Amino acid sequence: MRTDYPHWQRVPTRWNDNDSYGHVNNVVHYAFMDTVINTWLIERGGLDIHGGAAIGLCVESHCSYRASMSFPETVDAGLRIGHLGRSSVRYEVGFLRDGADEVIAEGHFTHVFVDRVSRRPVEIPADLRAAMRELLV
Repeated sequence: MRTDYPHWQRVPTRWNDNDSYGHVNNVVHYAFMDTVINTWLIERGGLDIHGGAAIGLCVESHCSYRASMSFPETVDAGLRIGHLGRSSVRYEVGFLRDGADEVIAEGHFTHVFVDRVSRRPVEIPADLRAAMRELLV
């Protein structure tokens, strides 16, 4: 349901997202999740993907499919945070058709924040953590 997600972003499908069966291929959903999460991290969380000391690495992702989507649809992607740890965060993304309230695909994506150089886990930066709390359910 739309009320389950505090942040929304529109995601247009592209011609090459469709597979030979005529629907958006399952792997594309992961790219959509990655795009929605990183757009939010950059725009709202202030994450510096090019020079920041800490970066988020994906350590787990999953998606469940309830209905197909296909080009030229634009879907609504809802974003929330289901778990916020010291160095890790679990984002949850739901995809809904325009104007509908039924989730057609739902997934999660876990980042562990690490030092850009050493790749060792670090605490999520304070400003980013504060923004993340706004999405925590």
